[in-house]
Parts: sequence; structure tokens; C-alpha cells
Amino acid sequence: MSKLVILVEIATKPGAAEAFAGLIGANARASRTEPGCRQFDVCTDPSAPDRVTLYEIYDDDAAFEAHLRAPHYLEFAAAAKPLIETITVRRLRLADPAG
Repeated sequence: MSKLVILVEIATKPGAAEAFAGLIGANARASRTEPGCRQFDVCTDPSAPDRVTLYEIYDDDAAFEAHLRAPHYLEFAAAAKPLIETITVRRLRLADPAG
């Protein structure tokens, strides 16, 4: 089975971009150490600082589900919730046959 790709698009509330950046940075660093997490990138557009895109790759659904139960993620989610205006999460499969 191909790897699981998680694509998350987040719009932060006005004035919350800097606080969110600190939280997501810490979450990304911790996530990269999880078994089954192959990539966790935080992407931003300098012209739209309130928009953040996450690009994550996991070995499989079980690795992603474990990520969602990780203590660091649960702490991040609770702290970030009041800073987020909208969030969209897409589950994709890596099309590369070697992936």
C-alpha cells in the first residue's frame, strides 16, 4: 500500500499567526520523531501570513492515527484551537509506485 499523505490547510484568526507559528513549529519537530512519520513540512506564504499548509507523509493510516493520539499533538491541538479560523484536512495516497 502506498504511503498516506495528509494535506492540511489552516487559516488563523486575525492576529494569531505568530502564536500559531510557534505552536505548529514545536508540533512539527516532535511529529518528525514519531515512528511511521516520514515527512512533516510547515509551508507558509509570506504574502498571506495567516495561511499555513501542512504536508505530512506517514507509512500508513495506523501511523497517522498514532500521531493523533500522541501527547504532543493533543497539547498542540488544544492550544491551537482558539487560534484557528478554518481548517481543512485531506487524506491522499502517494502516487509514486516506489512510495
